Amino acid sequence: MKRILISFLLITVGLTSVLAQQDTTNLQRANALYTQGEFRQAADYYERVLTDEGVAPELYYNLGNAYFKANELGLSILNYERALRLNPRFEDARFNLKLAETKVIDNITATETFFVKRWIQNLINRYTSNQWLYFSWGLFVLCLVGVLLFVFGKSRSLRKSSFTITLVVLVISAFSLVFSIVRKNHFQNHNDAIVMVGIITVKSSPDRSGTDLFELHEGTKVSIKSHLGEWSEILIGDGRIGWVENRQIEQI
Repeated sequence: MKRILISFLLITVGLTSVLAQQDTTNLQRANALYTQGEFRQAADYYERVLTDEGVAPELYYNLGNAYFKANELGLSILNYERALRLNPRFEDARFNLKLAETKVIDNITATETFFVKRWIQNLINRYTSNQWLYFSWGLFVLCLVGVLLFVFGKSRSLRKSSFTITLVVLVISAFSLVFSIVRKNHFQNHNDAIVMVGIITVKSSPDRSGTDLFELHEGTKVSIKSHLGEWSEILIGDGRIGWVENRQIEQI
């Protein structure tokens, strides 16, 4: 019985080692193909790594680079966006996304929003939900220190200063917690998508016989408002709304 258990453990360890080596090989092959200029094949191997090992912002970034070099504009923008969803402070991905967006044919002027609202949205999107949560916790600990200083402070000026600072830090901590909740909700219930084909015609209704409203090109970012069968109702930055087939877009 003991020999059987030892043999089973050896087989399990050996199989795990082989699988790990295979995963590493896929990544190495992807990197090697990229450096050799075989960008479409490199993208295929990066996709395998994502499937086998799980998502990571660096993998999405590499995949976006491979697709960009392969002139797959929609797929490159899609993967840069996915990298930034996982790591909003990934500056290389942000820079390459802006570069890829310059090649998008549609020049959609976004509807202006109130600058305070826009500033708050940009601030929230700058960090992940967990980062905002850790920041809130850290500030809350400082609040507890401030309370101790207020209670046990020997001088009146120290107690007064600690009370004021604690109150300010507590407010910032509360806002950080709210930002964390909002960011998590955005991450779980996101509705942004990318046009994946060269050119699509947006319809007035979820039917191919519907009236043609306008056209969109590969790489354009849209927001999905609703679904109906094989169709999605979309909203673009300038406020226009219409229907497109699900196969023509892919959610970020």
